[in-house]
Amino acid sequence: MPYTAEHKQETRKRIVESAHQLFNRRGFAGVSIDEIMARAGLTRGGFYNHFTAKEDLYAETLLAYSQRRADDNAGLPECGPETARHMVNRYVSRVHLDDLDDNCPLMALPSDVAHAGGAARAAYEAVLETMVSFFEMNLEARDGLSPREQALALSATCVGAMVLARTIDNSELEDEICKAAAAFACNAIGPES
Repeated sequence: MPYTAEHKQETRKRIVESAHQLFNRRGFAGVSIDEIMARAGLTRGGFYNHFTAKEDLYAETLLAYSQRRADDNAGLPECGPETARHMVNRYVSRVHLDDLDDNCPLMALPSDVAHAGGAARAAYEAVLETMVSFFEMNLEARDGLSPREQALALSATCVGAMVLARTIDNSELEDEICKAAAAFACNAIGPES
């Protein structure tokens, strides 16, 4: 008896979630298809019923993360700078840094994506655009910078801080980086109302 479309969709979702966690922990090159499938409770043969190559899975993993974050952010009120500050403090935090299974691929995978093909790079860009657009819709032109320019700078500050903090093995310095970057970004957003 063939599987239902719902079963196939649920299986694909398990594979994507398994891949997201493993890619975040060990990068694209450090994870095999066998490991991804085993973590999802499946065999390697089933992989090719859903994806043609590991890079296709990688791209879908990035896009699924982007969609999940867009859905999360859709529930937040669009109330301007306070919402942007909230996002900065949530992103540049110890909680986010320590959540290896579900942290942002912008901070977890940049060097992998730099060497990846077009599909993965386009998916990574979509994740970045989700972050930038969230900041942008909560900012006004200020100090000669458009909301988009501010949003790009805030995104670069947040992601850059987390990349640095994630690559060192000194929890005090990690905390310093996160606190300094969050304070800098919040200050750039402007004074609290």
